[in-house]
Amino acid sequence: MVKNVIIGLLSVALIATGYWAFQEQGQKNMVAMQAENNYQRAFHDLTYHLDQIEDQLGATLAMSSRNQLSPSLAEVWRVTSLAQEEMGQLPLTNVDIGKTEEFLYNLSKLAYRTSIRDLDDEPLTDKEYENLENLYHVSKDIRQEMRQTQAEVLADGHRWLDIEKEMVAQYEPKDNTVLSHFEVMNKTVEGYSELEWGPENASMKDLNGQLKKALKGKRITKEEAKDIASKYLDFNENATFLVEESGDGLEYEAYSLSIDDPHHKANYYMDISVHGGHPIWFMQARDIGEVNVSLNEASKLAQAYLEEQGFENMQLVNSEQYDSIAMLDFVYVQDDYRIYPDSLVVEVALDEGDIIGYEAKDYLINHKEREIASPKLTKEEAMESLNEHLEVMEDQIGLIQNDLGEEVLCYEFYALLNDETYRIFINADNGDEEKVERMPQAEVMHNYKS
Repeated sequence: MVKNVIIGLLSVALIATGYWAFQEQGQKNMVAMQAENNYQRAFHDLTYHLDQIEDQLGATLAMSSRNQLSPSLAEVWRVTSLAQEEMGQLPLTNVDIGKTEEFLYNLSKLAYRTSIRDLDDEPLTDKEYENLENLYHVSKDIRQEMRQTQAEVLADGHRWLDIEKEMVAQYEPKDNTVLSHFEVMNKTVEGYSELEWGPENASMKDLNGQLKKALKGKRITKEEAKDIASKYLDFNENATFLVEESGDGLEYEAYSLSIDDPHHKANYYMDISVHGGHPIWFMQARDIGEVNVSLNEASKLAQAYLEEQGFENMQLVNSEQYDSIAMLDFVYVQDDYRIYPDSLVVEVALDEGDIIGYEAKDYLINHKEREIASPKLTKEEAMESLNEHLEVMEDQIGLIQNDLGEEVLCYEFYALLNDETYRIFINADNGDEEKVERMPQAEVMHNYKS
């Protein structure tokens, strides 16, 4: 009898264990499927919007009246901005797409500047029409290359998660035909050296190009890079390091590190600049367990981490939870002004509260002490520019970059409308509405243990 009971209990335990493992595997498969779907959506949306850029530029060339031309260029600006965002969502970290990114960025700004110009008083010149024709030809070449890439992805069933794994494992994936199309597209753009972007060309650079100029200081060795990584990741001397110089996909010189995490079955990956020894980014793509740390606790852990690494006067401005990971945005604060260009991101695992991600390109490019003039408008005067239906809940003041890449001082208002939270930036000198952002809804904390 006892024997039968024991066998029965063991059978129940075995079934329960199997059911738990099945659920756990099912959750992992669901997360992977969601990630793959997001990549596929970004890729196909990117292809569609590159089509639209070519179509809209072609239509613009046939227009002459301001009533049609300005809206058409505004549409180019809108669609190009979407394409920039979608390209940034794809796992292309080590692929040389700098010229393509720069082209989209410059095209976006050029279209915006021209669309808001009074074309009755200042019509397009012959040179500007010639430039639009060149832009049209570049956009056509880009579109053709992306259509070939899309056809290949659909025909062969390529998965972006597999491409991402290949990149993480090799830093520079070889013989990947999908990624090779992006590199061909980049070389095509590079061939159009005659493109002119106007007087703001010097400021219209891709992040990698700006970072190359910003990274200064003495050259460090691979051993020094190991020491810096150990400090940032709190590893001891027994950790296993693999250090390689970055490949041709980056414009700036960096050491790419793979570090064996003795506590988890996953490595850390990190880039450290050769000049100055600045950590640019790191990540650990390990399996995250159930949530044991709240978003508020994660914010405090990230703040303490930045202070330990020597970052002073950093303020949390946004926090979001994605599954079991906290994504935390920090900006530098100078004289009570939030300096949004000097920003960085920290990721915290919500199972154990450890730092698993860090990205500081914007901070490294932009950080400096500034002379900031006092605002010409009071907060109350700036609020007059807000939609009368908004209910203001909080306000700040800080420096942002506007759509032309210029730094402008703004009042920052957090306001409610129809149960949605918005962040509105009002120019502190002239009352213009510089940016309006809908803030994400608070994420539900699943499986949180109090």
